[in-house]
Amino acid sequence: MKKTLLDYTLKVRVPITIFVVLVTFALTYYIARPERDGIGYQPEQPIKFSHKLHAGTMGIDCKYCHTGVEKSPQAVIPAANICMNCHSVARKDRPEIVKLRNYYEKKEPIPWKRIHRVPDFTYFNHSVHVNKGIDCANCHGKIENMETVSQVKSFTMAACLDCHRNAKTYMPKLTGLNKGPENCFACHR
Repeated sequence: MKKTLLDYTLKVRVPITIFVVLVTFALTYYIARPERDGIGYQPEQPIKFSHKLHAGTMGIDCKYCHTGVEKSPQAVIPAANICMNCHSVARKDRPEIVKLRNYYEKKEPIPWKRIHRVPDFTYFNHSVHVNKGIDCANCHGKIENMETVSQVKSFTMAACLDCHRNAKTYMPKLTGLNKGPENCFACHR
C-alpha cells in the first residue's frame, strides 16, 4: 500500500504540481509585465496639464518647458515660472492656472509626480540623445496626442539595448546615426 501511494505521488501528483507552478509563474510573469515595466503608469498630477493642447494644438516644442534636455542628463520638470511666462497673461482665471499661480507666488515647487523613470542603478543622459537628433517620441510616445501623459514604452535594459542595436530601424530618417553603446559601463556607472 505504501509503495502504491508513493508511486501515485511520484507519477501523478508531483508532475501536476510542477505543471501548475510553472503555468502560474508564466501567467503571472506575462500578465504583470506592463506593471513591472511601468507601461500605462499615469499618476494624477497636482495641476491638470494638457500636453495635447500645449505640445499638440499649440505646437510648443518640448525643449521650451523641459529646459535642461539639451544641456543636462535630466530633462528638467518645468518650474512654475516657465508656465507663468504665458499664464501671467493667458487664461489666468482658469482654476488650474489659479493653482499654478499659487505655487508661483509662494515660490513653492509644483509637486509633479514623475512618470518616466529608469532604475536608480542606471545612468541615462537626455542631452546625448536629443543632441543626436533622436525625437522625444521614440521613448516617450506621442506626447502631443496625450491629454494626460502616461508611460507607453518600456524603460527596461532590453528595450534600451534593442534601440541601441537597431537604431536605424527605430530612426530611419536620422543620417549618420550609428549603433548606441552596448557596454555595461555606458549605463551602469
